[in-house]
Amino acid sequence: MTVTAHKTVRSLNASRNSETISGIVSPSIRRATIKGESSAAISLRWRDGASKLTPMNCAPIGFRLTATDGAARRGQIITPHGSAQTPLFMPVATQATVKGLTFDEVRSLGAETVLSNAYHLYLRPGVSRVKSAGGLHRFMGWDGPILTDSGGYQAFSMGSLRRISDEGIAFQSHIDGSRHFFTPESAILNQHGIGADIIMCFDQCVFSAGEPAAVRGAMERTHRWAQVCYDIHTASPNSMDQALFGIVQGGTMPELRAESTQFITAIPFDGYAIGGLAVGETKAEMHAVTEQVCVGLPADKPRYLMGVGSPEDLVNSVALGVDMFDCVLPTRVARNGALFTPAGRVNIANSRYAEQDAPLDEACDCHACRNYSAAYLRHLFKAREMLGPRLASIHNLRFILRLMAEIREAISAGRFAEYRANFLATYQPTDENRRQSQKHRWVEERGA
Repeated sequence: MTVTAHKTVRSLNASRNSETISGIVSPSIRRATIKGESSAAISLRWRDGASKLTPMNCAPIGFRLTATDGAARRGQIITPHGSAQTPLFMPVATQATVKGLTFDEVRSLGAETVLSNAYHLYLRPGVSRVKSAGGLHRFMGWDGPILTDSGGYQAFSMGSLRRISDEGIAFQSHIDGSRHFFTPESAILNQHGIGADIIMCFDQCVFSAGEPAAVRGAMERTHRWAQVCYDIHTASPNSMDQALFGIVQGGTMPELRAESTQFITAIPFDGYAIGGLAVGETKAEMHAVTEQVCVGLPADKPRYLMGVGSPEDLVNSVALGVDMFDCVLPTRVARNGALFTPAGRVNIANSRYAEQDAPLDEACDCHACRNYSAAYLRHLFKAREMLGPRLASIHNLRFILRLMAEIREAISAGRFAEYRANFLATYQPTDENRRQSQKHRWVEERGA
């Protein structure tokens, strides 16, 4: 079994974490002689008896695989704020909140890690305000791992409000129209100030079906920015506490994805992300790119597929070797009355639920299904009561997080292929042609 144990200074200094980090017992910081030099190091003894002595100038997260089943991987990420089991899904707390929910609720649904966005936090309340509050964990009251996106995707989605050059991205605030300029340097420094456990390189995202020259230009710019981000980060003391992930770009072109994978993995990031997907390509294209890139990523580092979160995509992408996911989809569609069920997504406002006094999903253990009928949920949406979107968000997040837990169990048991086949035989995805049409219209509106 491969173990990659890295420095986790704050978690190991905190006595509570010596017992609560799953999979590790007796972590300790001690002096050791490494290559003839005495230096501080961390000894991590895993529950399976394996151990690793790692210098404190290594990466600030640990990652180990605990099981594989085909290309599917089960593992564990250790961060300064605790551990998370993979494959994992990160609920999106864009503006330091998962819309409508408390973090106690988010935790109770099974979430171990959440994602926030540096672009939004930079604009409001501001990096300095978050930093002066003690960092994002204290500011928003979440004590588990946090990942922040750099803002590259938000710049992509701003259309006419942004201008991109080799130096960075100039944009107008969507809040008040004020002008700002992000560079690779400022994107990293902003994330340093915010204080997430895992931060992302600044990248340029483009419409996956864009002109080849534009896709190549964005990829090459992403490569240049990645090196700058790495240099800025590793020169900072923050590199002792925050992990930096690189991002592979290249649209849906196999030759560009191969080039980007080779370039980005040549930089020793703490983890690697697959970016530029779920932006207009077909499902088949997304799966082909994901498979290609995963094959080229290091086996001992976490793999993160950005912005993907529909149930069928999670199952299929785990089968290709992905460890981490995030997406606003579960909560965004929930606020519009679209709820996940084992048979697919349904609209709770439909008349078929008006007389259903049973729960929407009898097998679901979420608060909404344990306490309320489908008819009541429908009533809340029809009456435009705020409880409706809250309960729907709770239900959808629980559906996704329970799905990830079942996937992990199936991988450990060596029956993931069977689990995947059974799930996909029952779950009916939304119409792809309609989804493609909506995504293309969204891209066109933003001039991407």
